[in-house]
Amino acid sequence: MPLRWGFKAEANAIARTLRLELGLSVSAPLDPWRLAQHLAIPVAKLSSMRGVAESAVLQFMRTDPEAFSAVTVFHGAKRMIVVNDAHARSRQASDVAHELAHSLLWHEPTAGFDEDGVRQWNGEQEEEAQWLAGALLISEEAALSIVRRELSLPDAAKLYGTSVDMVRGRINVTAARKRAELAPRHRQRGTL
Repeated sequence: MPLRWGFKAEANAIARTLRLELGLSVSAPLDPWRLAQHLAIPVAKLSSMRGVAESAVLQFMRTDPEAFSAVTVFHGAKRMIVVNDAHARSRQASDVAHELAHSLLWHEPTAGFDEDGVRQWNGEQEEEAQWLAGALLISEEAALSIVRRELSLPDAAKLYGTSVDMVRGRINVTAARKRAELAPRHRQRGTL
């Protein structure tokens, strides 16, 4: 599903603004847990829910950990993110950033399942949250910095607290390699 016109630029602006609010440079790594704290959205580990939902926690952490990543739980105007801490920290970072993106984009909460127990979701909102989550974790400027500094994908993933796939994906969607290659030519001609 294509994103609405102008959304990518909007997401990049949100990522820049939030980094500046947190006192970070626009290319700096952004810790999604720190961002959640800044936004006053608590993040709870799924494992901490054992006392209230023992069987669900065991199901999603041991039996079928791929069935649940993260969710935003609402209580009136308050919200909290629950993340599956059985996953790698890099995946948790992506999941927390995704849930924060829904909040930042003012996506309306909806029921997760219909009356027949079938999973419901808004494809457009999920695409927007996924794109913004990527921009939060590895901004456009960060992708360019990774390429210009010639960081390996694993080193960049470690630095930014993400997966190698996230780094590769952000470098690709921002055209960071191409832009880095073109920049020296423009500097020589005086066009940058």
